[in-house]
Amino acid sequence: MLFSIESPQCSLQTIDRHLTSWDIFDNFKGNLKSQKMSGTYSQLYVQIVFSVKFRKPLISEAIRNRVERYICAIISNQNCKPVQIYCNPDHCHILIGLCPSKSLSSLVQEIKYNSSKWINANNLVEGKFSWQSGYGAFTYSRNDLPKVVTYIQNQPAHHKKISFIEEYKSMLRDFVISFEEEYI
Repeated sequence: MLFSIESPQCSLQTIDRHLTSWDIFDNFKGNLKSQKMSGTYSQLYVQIVFSVKFRKPLISEAIRNRVERYICAIISNQNCKPVQIYCNPDHCHILIGLCPSKSLSSLVQEIKYNSSKWINANNLVEGKFSWQSGYGAFTYSRNDLPKVVTYIQNQPAHHKKISFIEEYKSMLRDFVISFEEEYI
């Protein structure tokens, strides 16, 4: 289920209640208590950012919620945890808890492929919909989650002040990720 809070402020206790229900061992076979190897414990929080192909503003407010719910279902079906999502008209921000047995690149591929296929099959936009090929991925500690959740929730207000390109370049610089302007 998608993590959602009513107020713009988010507490670690609220996030903990949501994430506590996530048992990464649900899909492992065997009885963990009887195994001699220790378990896998992780806390992998990643914000994924990607845009609509050619940055076309195709995700209207009329379909945004449906697209977000579908993407969250894809994430959950891949044994990862959707924490927060916001689909802007031309790009998407998703904060996830990444299952340690899932590669980030394969998860992003699943999200983009299946959501594009679903958007097209349901004729949610005019013409053919697709995401651009690249993406940004930014990791966070547990203590950063309230700030990141609030940031993602406040995307509409944020983009009244700054463009997606400016935002994306700023994120890359903040995380000290080198980039070439022509590939932004």
